[in-house]
This record gives sequence, structure tokens and C-alpha cells, in this order.
Amino acid sequence: MTNPHRDTHFDLLVTGGTPSGIAAAVRAAREGLTVLLTQHSQHLGGLLANGIIQWDGLSEHRRCPIFDEVLTAIETHYREVYGEGSPQHLASQYRVDKHPNGLVEPGAAEWIFDEMVAAERNITVWRGWTPVAAEVERGRITGVTLRKTRGAATRTVIATVFVDATYEADLAAAAGAEYRVGRESREQHDEAHAGQIFTRLDAGGRWPQAAVDGVFAMHPYASKLGGVDPASPRTGDGAIQAYNTRPCIVNDPANRVMVETPPIDYDPARYLGYQRRYLSHGDRSLINGKGTYNAPILPGENHGYPDGDWTTRDRISRHHQDFALGLIYFLQNDRSIEAGERQANRQFGLPMDEFADNNHLPYEMYVRETRRILGRLPGGMLTENDLTAPAGHIRPRCFDDSIAFTDWYMDSHSCTRDVGTWTAPGSSRSHPDNALTGNAEYPFDGKLILTEQMRPGMIPYRCLIPQRLENLLVPVCIAATHIAWGAVRLEPCWIHLGEVAGTAAALAVHQHTTPAALSVSTLQRNLLDAGASIAFFNQHTTLRTDPRRAEMELAACHTKSDGYDAAGVHGDH
Repeated sequence: MTNPHRDTHFDLLVTGGTPSGIAAAVRAAREGLTVLLTQHSQHLGGLLANGIIQWDGLSEHRRCPIFDEVLTAIETHYREVYGEGSPQHLASQYRVDKHPNGLVEPGAAEWIFDEMVAAERNITVWRGWTPVAAEVERGRITGVTLRKTRGAATRTVIATVFVDATYEADLAAAAGAEYRVGRESREQHDEAHAGQIFTRLDAGGRWPQAAVDGVFAMHPYASKLGGVDPASPRTGDGAIQAYNTRPCIVNDPANRVMVETPPIDYDPARYLGYQRRYLSHGDRSLINGKGTYNAPILPGENHGYPDGDWTTRDRISRHHQDFALGLIYFLQNDRSIEAGERQANRQFGLPMDEFADNNHLPYEMYVRETRRILGRLPGGMLTENDLTAPAGHIRPRCFDDSIAFTDWYMDSHSCTRDVGTWTAPGSSRSHPDNALTGNAEYPFDGKLILTEQMRPGMIPYRCLIPQRLENLLVPVCIAATHIAWGAVRLEPCWIHLGEVAGTAAALAVHQHTTPAALSVSTLQRNLLDAGASIAFFNQHTTLRTDPRRAEMELAACHTKSDGYDAAGVHGDH
């Protein structure tokens, strides 16, 4: 039977209405391409529109034009609605002197992204569609079949270039791209923290020391890796870091819906030994009384998500949602919680003015890690070693095809409920509830906060191009190992990579070539001329108007400088 939509044609198909996908679509549309942007749900904006509320960045670098636009739109919204210097306006500002370094309510984020997309007449948006199949001829995708996420209807789209900006790499998988799910072994890429690894953490300090000392201009973090169980097997497996529903919670009684009844499968015993028993990080993490709720995680209970269909993913998401609601109910009502603490917890409820058509809960779960493509670097992936400074150097490895940078430490939540038992040989390596009870010297399997190891690192263009697919760009599920992925998986970085993908797609169409065959130097020059950065410098604010900026960043990519200060860089590339 002939598909009635078989002749639907665009220059660019972007799957995934994430902030990265929006950045790719907007940039390509502004460069003259006709763009179809698809999203599996009815809502654009990804995690920022689904309860994460805060930007996770340790630098105030505005890194690329569309990221700058989003930040400016957020700050303008809060200034115009609440006033210059109001608590809301100050909380929304993206500044390096605080962490979180910028807050935004989910509804405001979705509205801003919707407005940004609607302003581009070259963008068509299809909501509620997901890629399920792709036609590939001689390494080029020629068409993609989309199916209703909640239904059986299909449509086939023809395009010249494709961008997969989903959190799940669904288009890349449908097109036959090679990818990895889970942890690499210690031996595979010689990564110090790879494989199954049992850890403990240190908290309450300021790390890394290099940031404290001003070696690079980043806000120090309050936690670091405290130790690794020497008996850790460091073997590879299919385990991925834990997910969670991130409910938005609010302490305004006029805007608060209490969790008065527990979910159907509520079992208070699940929470008795649970250690992440809190409801708020304090006022510094609130905007209009709203904050993100990051406490409920379920290590090991998400492993079927990456390769699952949407029925499977929905089931896993509902399970995580029920756990989150159950934890809120437990903290506010269970007699095992001291009465004063219960009363303090009852300050918070779900926001009446957020997710009103979804019982005031986010439309999407916080999916921290799924598939990661194999790219065109030797070994296929960016690794921990590529983001760690070699002995005697300040910067990590330089890449001559760098198109973006990381500014977050390599981190991972727990991957399973196993615990380290080096100090108790022969005892069980599994805890009955979760890996966060602290009853072993190394209570975490795979939880990493590598702040002392972190340095702002480069992301090569080859990480965005799958092997053997010439006209697909993947700016979210890039080619990175499980360890390196921890420094990439933040929305500022993904927006940056999305704009790179949109730029590369436009250049490829205009030059009648493919993203894989595109001249990287041409792409880098185009990005730099537009105001995007390809290398991190401490003086990023002043360099924005410096006529030498492009040459300095290119020089950094070609190992003509070490360190993060612009002074002394040989910008003669």
C-alpha cells in the first residue's frame, strides 16, 4: 500500500524536540534550510521543560549564539515580569559565582522554546511522532518512517540531511548506526574509572583545587571521589546510570497541590533504608518557590529503557514516577519520620501551575544515559583520557576538529544496587533496596564525581558522525564512553552541539556534500564567525569582542597553547 505522505520532503529532518534538537533546527532554518522537527511527545523543551529547573554548568560561558539567546530570553522574562533585581530575576541569571548558576520554571522554559521555534517560518513541527525505520542507500539515509508514539499511523519523510537529537538515539538506531549501551571495561580504552567500580564520596569542600586556584575559571563543586574499592572488578557490562522522575516541587501554599494519597503500589518498607531522604536543597535552588526534586533514584531499574519500545519505556517511567510520589508521601506522613521533620517536609507539594494536564508531574523522566553511537575517532569514542590533562600539562588533549567543549566534571549516578565489600570478604555484594545506604566502605556501584580530574576539554566533530552513515549528525547521544559521557550529558553542552549540527547540516546542503565529507576547517570558521566557541578560555567574556578570538581558539585546537589563559596564545593558525 502506498504511503500517502511518501513525498513529504525537507532539506533537514531533526528528530527530538530537546533543547539540542531545537538549536539544530533553528540554526539550520536561519541558514535557509526547510526543516522538519519531530518530537515523541506533545511538548518541546526536553528536560528543561520537565522539572530539571536548573542549568548544570560550572562556567558562565555563553558558548554559542542560540544558548546565549535562550539565557537572555529567560533573564528577560523574569526581569520584565518580576522586576530588575527581583529574587526571580537574580535566580534566573547564568553566573559562575553560584551553583546552580541559573534557574527557570518548566512552563517558562517550554514557552521560550515554543516561541523560538514558532518564529522560524522554515520550521515545521510534528508532535507525537517517533522514528521507527530508515531507508539507507550507499551510506546515506534517504527516508525515515515515523510512527505515532501513541498509535499505529506512520508517515515517511524524505530529507537531504538528518539530525538525531533524541535522548535515546532512536533515529541512529533505526538507520543501523553502531552504538554502545552500558559500561566499557577498564582494558577497552585504558580508562582509570571504567567498568564496574565501587566508590565512596567526599563532600563539603571545594573542588577541583585547580578551579579554586584560578587555573581555569569555573565554579568549584562541593563533592569529589573519595575512594575506590581496590577489589572492584572493572569489567564492562550493560549497566547505565540511574534515572529519576524530577518532579517540580513548590512551597507556595497558594500554588501547592499536596500528595495526599500514595501511589497504588506504595510500600513504605522501600523507603525505610533509603538515604536520599530530602525534599529541598534550600532557597538557593528555588525560583518562585519552585525547585527540582532529585532525591528519588532507582539504580538498576532502568536497564531495559535504552533499547525498549515506547510501551516498555512508559512502563519504566511510570515505575520511577510512582517511586518519586511514594517518597514524597513517605517523608510527609510516615511515623518513622520525626514529627517536626514531617511538618517541614509538608511545606512542599506539586505546583498547581505546572503540568496541569498531567497531574502536575513532568511529561518526561530524567533519562541520563541511553545509547551512545560509535563515531569516527580511533577506537570510536571520546574517552576519559581525552578529558584528563596529561602529566605536565594543564589542558587535556587537543583536537584539530574541535567544535565544542565540556565544562562539567565526568560524573555518573549509581548503575546497580551492588556495593563494595573489600573490607568484608565473603559478604554479600548486593543490598536489598538501593546502593545508597552507606552500610559498606564503598556503598556505590558506579557513582562517580570526578571533580579533581576534570578539565574543560574539547569535543571533536568526529563524535557527531556515526560510522558508515554519511548524512546523519548525532549531537546528543554522541560517541563517548560511559565515563567521558558524564562530562557531555548537560543541556548547555547539548545545545552547543545542536547548533553545531544545524550549522554543519546547512553547510552540507549548500555545498552539495554530506556532513561526513564537510571540510572541518570551513565548519570551524563558520562557527567562530557566528560567535560560537570551539575551545575554552578563561577570558571568554572579553574575548567575545576580541578580533583575535578565532585565531586563538583555532591555535588551542592545534596544540599551539597549553592552559586556559588567552595571553601568550600563538594565534597564527
